[in-house]
Amino acid sequence: MKNLLGSHVVDLIGNTPLLRLDRIAYWLGNKRNVELYAKAEFANPGGSVKDRAARGMILAGIKEGKLTPSKTILDSSSGNTGIAYAMIGAALGYSVELVIPENAGIKRRIAETFGANIIVSDPLEGSDGAIIEAQNRFNKHPERYFMPDQYNNPNNWKAHYETTAMEIWEQTQGRVTHFVAGIGTSGTLMGTGRRLKELNPKIEIIAVEPATALHGLEGLKHMDSSIVPGIYDPKVHDRKVSVFTEDAYEMVCRVAREEGLLIGFSCGAALQGAFEVAMGLKEGVVVTIFPDRGERYLESRFWDEILSFWEKRAKR
Repeated sequence: MKNLLGSHVVDLIGNTPLLRLDRIAYWLGNKRNVELYAKAEFANPGGSVKDRAARGMILAGIKEGKLTPSKTILDSSSGNTGIAYAMIGAALGYSVELVIPENAGIKRRIAETFGANIIVSDPLEGSDGAIIEAQNRFNKHPERYFMPDQYNNPNNWKAHYETTAMEIWEQTQGRVTHFVAGIGTSGTLMGTGRRLKELNPKIEIIAVEPATALHGLEGLKHMDSSIVPGIYDPKVHDRKVSVFTEDAYEMVCRVAREEGLLIGFSCGAALQGAFEVAMGLKEGVVVTIFPDRGERYLESRFWDEILSFWEKRAKR
């Protein structure tokens, strides 16, 4: 076990558990030779998978001389990357300015608690609106800011290439056959997918995206209707699985009731995609990513709808 005595909070990022989801896998029926796992990225100190990318981009900025003590870290975020920037910025002594959609809820409050200055963008414009506003601010005062630009910074995906992929490989003893992850900035999918393919070209990499342009899966992008991240390369994944919002929400409830885990909407989408992949297999080891916990979304009106739907279903 890693000795944490005297560790810096930045040193605690990564090495997250890999959870075996046996009760969810039960619904696969006779497929006893199919194993279903989720990487518990909510175990990171900032509470999400975005801690990895934020650390990678900030440390690279310092090493390259782009982030100096006089500069402020500026970027857009739907919430989790912003929290990671704020946490790491506080720990390393950098000021942080974030453009976040107004409907980010408790994520905005968490980032503010770490000392970040928050600029809210139009919630109807989603993450794309926040991206545009952050870029405009940087263009006006480039001397004032260091902008990691998570959607276009290769250090985003490299963080997962160097850490997430190797952890999955070691935790499955090299038995992983399918890796499934949602597309947001696409960093997790790009970095983990590239490295796993190098370790074993037979591993199938599957991208999960919302089935429609209008959806309730915060943090995920419907690529055909969104600003496509510069780091996204469709050649990295072998195929896509499209997930409907309602199916992702139902999976969130199922995981809470059957696995004792309260996960976020994007986790539900990723697991729904992984479940569909597993349904098509006779044998295999399917690994997906749980980006964050569900507590960050409890203020959302969707929770009442989800729970109401689940209760009605359970009474049938």
